[in-house]
Amino acid sequence: MSEELAQPTSISDLQPKMCLQGAITRTELYGAFVDLGLEREGLIHISRLSEQRVKKVSDQVKVGDRVKVWVQSVDPEKGRIALTMVEPSAVEWDDLAEGQIRTGKVVRLERYGVFVDLGAERPGLLHVREMGQFVRNPADVVKVGETVEVKILKLDRRKRQIDLTMQLEAEDMDEEESDEEPTSSAMEIAFQQAQAMSNERKSRNRKNKQRETRRDNMEDIYRRTLQQRE
Repeated sequence: MSEELAQPTSISDLQPKMCLQGAITRTELYGAFVDLGLEREGLIHISRLSEQRVKKVSDQVKVGDRVKVWVQSVDPEKGRIALTMVEPSAVEWDDLAEGQIRTGKVVRLERYGVFVDLGAERPGLLHVREMGQFVRNPADVVKVGETVEVKILKLDRRKRQIDLTMQLEAEDMDEEESDEEPTSSAMEIAFQQAQAMSNERKSRNRKNKQRETRRDNMEDIYRRTLQQRE
């Protein structure tokens, strides 16, 4: 990611993540010092010289090298400037939280899931079981470079692990569906009640007619029986 170089005139102008250019003035076992053109030099710790592990500072940088660095932290009162040659993440760990919905880019496919870059220090893992109930092969759903919307399922800051899911707000969606059930107006309710009462009257009338018919049939049978006896 290209970034415009800042041109501060004093250590008090420095801000974290500010991109600068300087020259290596000396190297030590623990890191390298950089002349930024300010009243104090900045220090790149050996662990911040590269994303990969560096065994010797001199293997990575030498005196006189022009380097691109970012401000990691600054203490104007003590005159300390901590620098890094590893480009800072766009998203800090403190910006992340479980339950957040974020957009990321698929950077790697595995049999058990995919890794999604959220702009943090490390990509998050979207396990295949979190991609859908019937998904068996992640490649059937996404491909490298594709942008996906995911929710942070679990966040482990100590281990620097992010577990993701594509099952977004399932509970909320269920609640919304139940909330969206059509409600009857007062007129509709009155009509439904009237219709129910009408159906009930019809049912009672039908039963009364059936009873009357049975009674007439019994009387007719009784009358014919008496006539036969006479």
